[in-house]
Amino acid sequence: MAGRSGRRGQRRTGTVRAGRLAVAAAMLPALLGAAGCAGGAGAAQGASVTVLTMAPFGAGPADRSGSTALAEAIGRSVTAAGGFGGRRLQVLTCDEQDIPAGATACARRAVDAHAVAVVGSYSQHGDDFMPVLEAAGIPYLGGYGLSGPEFASPMSYPVAGGTPALIAGSGQQLVAAGCRTVALLRPDTRAGDTLTRYLSGALRPAGVALTDVKVPDKGADFAALARTAIGGDRKDGCVTTALGTDQTRGLLDAYRRIGPARTRLGAVLGGVQQSVVDATGGTAGPLEGALVTGWYPPESSSVWDDLRNTLRDHEPGTTVDVSDLGVQTTWVAYQVFFQAADRLASAGRPLTAKTLRGQLDSGDSLDTGGVTPPLDWGMGSMLPSAESPRLTNTWVTFQEVKGGRLTEQQSGFVDVRRVLTGRRAPQ
Repeated sequence: MAGRSGRRGQRRTGTVRAGRLAVAAAMLPALLGAAGCAGGAGAAQGASVTVLTMAPFGAGPADRSGSTALAEAIGRSVTAAGGFGGRRLQVLTCDEQDIPAGATACARRAVDAHAVAVVGSYSQHGDDFMPVLEAAGIPYLGGYGLSGPEFASPMSYPVAGGTPALIAGSGQQLVAAGCRTVALLRPDTRAGDTLTRYLSGALRPAGVALTDVKVPDKGADFAALARTAIGGDRKDGCVTTALGTDQTRGLLDAYRRIGPARTRLGAVLGGVQQSVVDATGGTAGPLEGALVTGWYPPESSSVWDDLRNTLRDHEPGTTVDVSDLGVQTTWVAYQVFFQAADRLASAGRPLTAKTLRGQLDSGDSLDTGGVTPPLDWGMGSMLPSAESPRLTNTWVTFQEVKGGRLTEQQSGFVDVRRVLTGRRAPQ
């Protein structure tokens, strides 16, 4: 792993404008044309390349229709630009209904359609759909990171570090802010147990005490949970949350009613995003001053300009929330897909599920325009972890709610690899 640390250390710490890169969907035909693949509208009438994006549509709190809406907009942008390296890009979307059978059916649809990849999807049912993709050799590129197989299957290429990276980063952020005690509000599940371990790994070297507050999936008494987390309301006491959006809002309402005077609030993105800050009162709400750990730069960053432009031009009148982590992850996944396709075209190789996997596994880093550090899934980047070897992006961002807006607390990315691997950080 020594080579990885040297390579990562050379990465840029500042934010890079996404417009500088040729990975945006609208520029892909020009890219592939320059690489020797015929482009243009006429050529786009030939064979097509198929990808699929799945997510639950209209499934209550699990609704992630923004991810599939963005995928469709990206597909339209490629069509409007004249095609995909001499071919059409067919973007299929599938409602996985937030149930195992639905996710499995979507995976089978990808197989039946001869998709070269399932890209930028959202599903917690990896145990059910991943075996279908593995049997067909179809890569799962850029899932949201809700299940173990997304960080373990050789067919999975996660573009972010999932909740483990976020909670490890939140621990480091709170330690740096001077917290001496931290209460974690997290799901009362096996996955939640894992989060406690990762947070403890960030807090223990600094001698910070951890209070584990388990939140049931249904019937949670948020007032009682918030009081437990706040405890004696010490000036060096902090509370961090790793809950879904709806549970986070319930917790924040209880937190606001209690009104602690000294306790510092932290959170991980997903439960807390700009729409949640707005809905809970903005500058007058409980999140003002909160420390938030994210995978990517805040939505206000210029790295998201191409995403905003794609929705504006190809999803007019959209209600897609650009600050939603699912939407952002779909965008990152498609940028990786496009750049990998360009590398194959430059080498004169066809784009298939097999060649795409080979490119992603090659260790050749792919730039996402400053949304993440350059990504690769080569052997030298694998996490030395039996449960999460595919978690190669161990970098997070530190943000803060200031003036009712999520802003950068510090520029660039912070690596939490030492916490995730259980290695003590140097003192």
